[in-house]
Amino acid sequence: MEKFIKWCVSILPDRLQKIYYKYEEKWLYLVFGGLTTVISMVTKLLLFWLVPGEPKWESTAGVVFSWICAVTFAFFTNKKYVFRNETKGAKEFWKVFTSFYGARLATLGMEEAIFLIFCDWLGVNKTFITFASQVFIFVANYVLSKVFVFKNKEKASAEQNND
Repeated sequence: MEKFIKWCVSILPDRLQKIYYKYEEKWLYLVFGGLTTVISMVTKLLLFWLVPGEPKWESTAGVVFSWICAVTFAFFTNKKYVFRNETKGAKEFWKVFTSFYGARLATLGMEEAIFLIFCDWLGVNKTFITFASQVFIFVANYVLSKVFVFKNKEKASAEQNND
């Protein structure tokens, strides 16, 4: 995958390559975030297609199933390609994994709160809030991943030594 990304960048004009490399982490987050969104939609629609008859639990199951698939994809792509996080041993891996899922659960809660407040209480258009909340959640997920989940170990170690 890394070779494919480098090849795609190499065919760009030099000026665009410089812009890409200057903001590489953000570009990769944007690309893999887009793919995460596609995975979320495809897995949700796949479950709806596989479960005939529209049972009452279908939409909840679809949302939960697609959320698990999308967050799992996002974890591995963010860990490997975006933040280039390397873990040593199972304990460190599971710490990062649970931190990532915890952060994503927090933004899921934020999204639910946004819909409750703006749609249910204030009557704002659901389509507008869907798009507006995605921008907010996308940025919040990036910040939480960067600051709390995939934080730079050298920086964190230096900060601990200064205490």
